[in-house]
Amino acid sequence: MGKIAFLFAGQGAQYPGMGKALTERSPKAKALFALADEVRPGTSRQCFEGDAAELTETKNTQPCVFAVDLAAAYALEEAGVRADAAAGFSLGEMAALTFAGAFSEREGFTLVCRRGALMQDASEKHPGAMAAVLKLSDKAVEDLCAPFPDVFPVNYNCPGQLVVAGGEENLARFCDLAAGAGGRAKKLAVGGGFHSPFMNEAAAAFRAELDAVGVKEPRIPVYGNRTAAPYGEDREATLAEQMRNPVLWTKTVERMAADGVDTFIEVGPGKTLSGLVKRILPDAAVYRVEDEKTLEETLRALRETGGQE
Repeated sequence: MGKIAFLFAGQGAQYPGMGKALTERSPKAKALFALADEVRPGTSRQCFEGDAAELTETKNTQPCVFAVDLAAAYALEEAGVRADAAAGFSLGEMAALTFAGAFSEREGFTLVCRRGALMQDASEKHPGAMAAVLKLSDKAVEDLCAPFPDVFPVNYNCPGQLVVAGGEENLARFCDLAAGAGGRAKKLAVGGGFHSPFMNEAAAAFRAELDAVGVKEPRIPVYGNRTAAPYGEDREATLAEQMRNPVLWTKTVERMAADGVDTFIEVGPGKTLSGLVKRILPDAAVYRVEDEKTLEETLRALRETGGQE
């Protein structure tokens, strides 16, 4: 068996009730949510009892998903599974870095609250939306975006799936063009045009926040969305620029595989990343942990393959 990577879920994977079962299983997950409520009162309530509309607001989504991501990783680690590397999708990169020691839990949670607030503010000043385009090549989607001044290819998820961000009116026109070209466009449950110039102001402000705190060297390799490579020296810039630049997820997963990772475990709500990895690397071992049931399933599978201590 090769290396194990934890993949931290991003915005859009949230759902009411997420994380509660993890706190009942993992003492460290329970302690994390206590810290989250101390820093940002009401986080546990939003995760465990909030409705879908409340969780879709970026200022709520980001700290809530961050907490569930870390809680799932902690539950897995407490069960004896060790990560050799990590990556996170967009917001999930904050959780991956915190898990890997680049921030303390308090620093990471405080920063992700600021990140969510900055992106919410940017979304209100510069309204945008996102849509996933299926069944078209990356080049075809890029060509369809080109005529529009405010539609951008942003998330390179897997072969045949590229997310675009744009202004509502032109994004609707773009989606019609994508359908006419043989693709299928599906609007995403997010509150802005992330990973695009819509986030320029938020990224600049977040860079100042990161410079004030500092991003320590991770204890395990953390692969960045912006570079599809492990974090190097200029960590503050790499993380801040991620907010307004495309997520190179396909290249990230391919690079991790080239570096010896053959087992990927998605931690956090949903199963989006698991599905993407299966599309990118059909032969990889892919698991996920979001609650007690999926934790037990993953532990059982790892025991059978020798991946658990």
